[in-house]
Amino acid sequence: MSDTPVKQQSTAAFYMQAMASFGVAMGATAIGIFNLETDVWVRAFLGIAVLYLVTSAFTLAKVIRDRQEAGAIVNRVDQARLEKLLAEYDPLQKL
Repeated sequence: MSDTPVKQQSTAAFYMQAMASFGVAMGATAIGIFNLETDVWVRAFLGIAVLYLVTSAFTLAKVIRDRQEAGAIVNRVDQARLEKLLAEYDPLQKL
């Protein structure tokens, strides 16, 4: 039996649902900002704020994923070192 970790992958349906949800949210926000009864500069400011929020959310998600993947690599290296030590250890050997 192998202890190799299985890489988790999203299903195609989950991917499509996430993309659709993102599209609906961005579209609804854009329509809402466009239909505000206020000056153009206020709508432009809100539009830029939404774009900044979206890009910072993508950046945060990437940083979190990268840290999780780096932690998984460190854990695998530590596990390999432990397995090597246990394989080389002979409890019956005299000191």
